[in-house]
Amino acid sequence: MESTFQATLFLILVTASASQDDCFCQTNKWTICAGNQYSNNCQCTLLGLGQQVNCSTLTSKCLLMKAELSSPRGRNFQKPEGAFLDNDGLYNPDCDDEGNFKARQCNQTDTCWCVNSAGVRRTDKGDKNMKCSELVRTNWIFINLKHKEREATFSDREVEDSLRQFIHKRYMLHQNYITAIAYDPPIIHIDLKQNATQKRYGDVDIADVAYYFEKDIKGISVFRQSMFNLSVNKEPLDIEEVLIYYVDEKLPEFSMKRLTPGVIAVVVVVILAIIIGITVLVITRRRSSGKYKKVEIKEMGEMRRENS
Repeated sequence: MESTFQATLFLILVTASASQDDCFCQTNKWTICAGNQYSNNCQCTLLGLGQQVNCSTLTSKCLLMKAELSSPRGRNFQKPEGAFLDNDGLYNPDCDDEGNFKARQCNQTDTCWCVNSAGVRRTDKGDKNMKCSELVRTNWIFINLKHKEREATFSDREVEDSLRQFIHKRYMLHQNYITAIAYDPPIIHIDLKQNATQKRYGDVDIADVAYYFEKDIKGISVFRQSMFNLSVNKEPLDIEEVLIYYVDEKLPEFSMKRLTPGVIAVVVVVILAIIIGITVLVITRRRSSGKYKKVEIKEMGEMRRENS
């Protein structure tokens, strides 16, 4: 009897241990998961935040950025005096209750700026009194990939079909939002488009897909166990460069400070050319007008002499 009880207890412990080992978040490695032995539910929360996430879909980019900054990174060194952070890349964002970016973001000081729905800055930086009236949606993301040199290139159809299936299966993005895939060896161009009216309940956001995709390519995948294996016709597609561009429903609001020196130089030359053109036109008109007045006065003098 005692041996039967011990065997039963052993099986219970083994089952409980197995259920704990199976409790993990496949779509987000920056989580802590715990199983419930009574309901067999696995609940996962973000590292350092304690916010529960849905592991059956992608985690929002805003929450991923917060979790990434909250994850252990070894020793913390005090920053040198006068040093500052570049907040155009990874920063600690403010997210709303649904995991979306808030329209206004600020760093640890009084510097603030406005972002789009992908969390990318779309205005110049200002002080803490800066106002961002709305969260402008990023409705178009285009991704440029460059693969390593190959002896034989793939066909356009092979690349498009393989990438469509890959993005759909790995990132759960509906095929309707993958609007174009073009291939010009070694460059691959991918268009993702998703308006707010098109996005249905439960659809993943294209900004989240782009973030997961970029992390995969750079070898720092957000997925816990699933290996990143991008291939065409079972041949690996080794990507060596990725560039992601964001297009919003409304134009960004950058000033001249945002422009590169080359663009500024072109703008200055154009402005100077316009000013010089206007100046020449005014001077030419004045000279023409002056000549006309002189001729008119001369003719009036001659007419007076004839009448006298």
